[in-house]
Amino acid sequence: MKLADLLTQRFVIPSVPRVVALLLPELAATQPDLRRIDQLISTDPGLSLHLLQTANAPFFKLSGQIHSVTEALAILRLGQVQAMVSQAASQTSLTPWSGLSLGAFWVTSLDVARVARSLAGLLRLNQQAAYTCGLIHAVGELLMRSAMPEAVALDATCAPLHLKRLRTERRALGFGYTQVGAGLANQWHFPTVMVDALAYAHAPFVRQAYEPLAGVLHLAIWRAITRQARYAPNALAVSFPSQVAEVLGLDIDMVLQQDPVDWSRQLPGEIFHTPVKAEN
Repeated sequence: MKLADLLTQRFVIPSVPRVVALLLPELAATQPDLRRIDQLISTDPGLSLHLLQTANAPFFKLSGQIHSVTEALAILRLGQVQAMVSQAASQTSLTPWSGLSLGAFWVTSLDVARVARSLAGLLRLNQQAAYTCGLIHAVGELLMRSAMPEAVALDATCAPLHLKRLRTERRALGFGYTQVGAGLANQWHFPTVMVDALAYAHAPFVRQAYEPLAGVLHLAIWRAITRQARYAPNALAVSFPSQVAEVLGLDIDMVLQQDPVDWSRQLPGEIFHTPVKAEN
């Protein structure tokens, strides 16, 4: 299947059950806590994507200007947000998703978001855009697995959420999950900086006019995946994307210092954390 054809397919992005369960009563409260709502939605890739899709729609005349959940909540009515969360609640499923552990997907997405925001801060880039890109960077994998049996078949040679998964998909299919995410972001009128960051996350500096946020996302994906897989020090050193880091003025120690919060403890529950096999 070609990328253009894939982007026409409909699919549902499952939300974190615990996040939805906490959001519903907060949104129904007499005086909802907007900060709490922002914090909760910002841990859920599906809800975040839906909010940004709505906020960047032509109707609000802010297409290409909304980078984050915080910005989206500033223009959306709480009734709209409540409707989105209620819909997500009706679609929540704990069933393994076409060979991909949703728990691992959510944890990795949050890890990438946190590291990306931290690195963007070091480089004085847009931290909100970096966080959102990290949070939604793997949404394209869900679309691929829902519409492309050939993508699922790649699990036999490279597991989902593996460090080499993007390269494996690009070689076998002609595109990878971050490029699918970029296609969706472009369709939904996301800011250009975010579309470019996702589109070139696999190879941040292939263009002469490169987007630094793509390099940030590349490094954040590396750090999150190697952390989840518990890479040993020698494996970290060998796999570190040093060329990308050098262009950004970073080194391995600076990247490793941006370790994310253990989200499995922040939002407890077995559904949110799936152990990943360690690599030596």
